[in-house]
Formats: sequence, structure tokens, C-alpha cells
Amino acid sequence: MKLFWFIPTGGDGRYLGTSVGGRTTTFPYLRQIAQAADDLGYYGVLLPTGRSCEDAWVTAASLMSVTERLRFLVAMRPGLMMPATAARMANTLDRLSNGRCLINVVTGGDPVELKAEGFFLDHSERYHVTDEFLTIWRALCSGESIDMEGEHLRIAGGRQMLGPVQDPYPPLYFGGSSAPALEVAAKHVDVYLTWAEPPAQVQEKIDRVRALAAAQGRTVSFGMRVHVIVRETMEAAWQAADELIQYLDEETVAAAQAVFAKYDSEGMKRQRALHGGRLDRSSLEVSPNLWAGVGLVRSGAGCALVGDPQTVAERLREYEVLGIETFILSGYPHLEEAYRVAELLFPLLPLNHGTASPPRSDAHAAGEIMANHLFPENK
Repeated sequence: MKLFWFIPTGGDGRYLGTSVGGRTTTFPYLRQIAQAADDLGYYGVLLPTGRSCEDAWVTAASLMSVTERLRFLVAMRPGLMMPATAARMANTLDRLSNGRCLINVVTGGDPVELKAEGFFLDHSERYHVTDEFLTIWRALCSGESIDMEGEHLRIAGGRQMLGPVQDPYPPLYFGGSSAPALEVAAKHVDVYLTWAEPPAQVQEKIDRVRALAAAQGRTVSFGMRVHVIVRETMEAAWQAADELIQYLDEETVAAAQAVFAKYDSEGMKRQRALHGGRLDRSSLEVSPNLWAGVGLVRSGAGCALVGDPQTVAERLREYEVLGIETFILSGYPHLEEAYRVAELLFPLLPLNHGTASPPRSDAHAAGEIMANHLFPENK
């Protein structure tokens, strides 16, 4: 089992939907969280993406220089980035961090935000772009030359001069619940991610991706993005869940849900269906210890596992039995909760965090590359 933590570049605090207890996510604060996760032994951290967040690549590059072992899962955005540029960015980040770069492929589920970024394709077309993008990106990062003319993307004489540390390239993580998303996952990615849902729903997604990947002659690993509210007693955990949303009112929830209703993300539709968009505290536990309160006002992952350490660990192991090997966790506020989760859960779980990949001998050039194409000879 691999446990990640979360870097809250879009904001942090003690409560949802209010500035009470809110924190300014300055670089010193983000550095504290990253260094805590590094020191505590988390496998890696996820950096979010979107116009409400600091840029994931710039943030990762900044935080990699003040950490030693921590891996950084950064967003690659097909349609907003060109594959050759993205390959060079990934290879550079991987080399300069000595193999600590992981890639989160984000096709995007908010068409309003995407149009504001200059990307106007509909849901299905975006996944066609992602398919072509990853075909090019994987070839380039693997050291291949590529010529391709797709429906959306073209490349002639594509080649990267400098490769990554990890072989064949930094691992690809990807989430999406629609049929086109599952096809892309089966064809290209290393780790398929799902937001937390009741176990039966998660099992159904895993089975579909496994079958699609097998048809491609591939295997895929699985991960889950989920919040955690763990306390020494069950009573304290549920009290903490109630306190997290104590400042929410019907008007605030309705305003957030009106924005989410414009998303064309199948995953968001599934998250919203769990709580129904209603501030009904009595019905937010949608499966044993799985609480949908976060999703009332937060986009993306909307569920938290709530309970004492033994119960939360048991729920994580139940998902592990289904096939989930990677868990990307978070909690509010993220600095203190990084410590709480490590102290209460790490001793109860079969962790496999290891060390970052050793450097490849051919990842760096010796001497200056000539004319942008020729490696210096060893004479």
C-alpha cells in the first residue's frame, strides 16, 4: 500500500465554506506541509490543478528543492499543453529531482474553466485529444522518434534529446469515470485513480478497467483519492466531521452545487449523487464510515473516511482487497492532519514506500549538445 498526501495550493483551513480558520497558502506554508510529508515518510504528494490553484509544475519544482525523498504527482493537461513540451517538462523534472516525478493526466471536467483557458472541445473530443497526446508523449519520453498525424494533434520528427531518470518514463496516473475515460486508461496509464465511492461502485469500475486493459494486452494498477478524518475515538472523529462543515448553510451549498452542475465530468456526477446536493447531516454517511460532507462545497474528491484508527485502517484494507494499492489522502488543515494520519494510521497499514528510482546513466548528457541535435563524442 502506498499513501500520498495533498498539497493544498488552492487554499486550506479548519472549516469548509468559510474564511474562519482559513490559511493563506504562501510558499512557507506549502513548504511546511511538503517537508512534513517528506519527514513522516509519505510515498508522495498530489498537487491540484486549475485556475483556483497555484501552477502545479512551478510549485513542484520549488518544493522538490526543499525535500529529499518525496515524489510529486503533477498535472499534465492534454489540450492545454503540447505533448513534446510536456515530455520535456516531465523529463526535466524527473532528472533534476532524481526520479521523483509522477504524472497526473487531467483531461478536465469543467467546460466553463476550459473555455476560459481557450479549450473548446466537448467531453468525448477531449478524450480523443488525450489519446493522441499520450501516444506522442509516451513515445517521446521512451526515447523514440515519432511522426504522427492524428485528428487533433500532429508531430513530425518528434524526439527528445534528454530522457527521464525513470524507465521508460515517469509513471502515468489518470482518473475518469466515463466510457471514453476508461478506454484511455486501459490503453495508456499505469495507475487508474478513482474518487472514493462505496466499495461496490469502486469494484465495478476496477473490473471494467481491468477487462479493457486485458483486451489491450496490458495491466493497470489502481488508486483512490479520499479525505481522512481519523481521531483516537469514533466519537471524536464524527465530531470533527461535524465541525468541518459547521459554517455551511443551505445558501452556500446551493451556490457551490450550481457551479458543479455545469461540469460534464461523469465522476463529479457520481460524487454529487452520493449526497444529493443537500445539507442533510443525517444522510451524509453513504457507506460505513464513508462521509460525503466534503463534496457539498468542494469539487473533485468529496468523500472522507471517518473513524478511529482501527476502523479507518480496516476500511482502507477493504478497498485494498478490491485492488486499490495507492491512496491519496488529505485532511483539514493539511499540516496538522499530515502528522495525525501518519501517527495514527501508518503503524496499522502494510506500507510499501521504498525509495525513489536510482538515476539512469543515460539520463544526462556529458558535455554540451551541439546544434540542438548532436551529442558530443567521447574522444
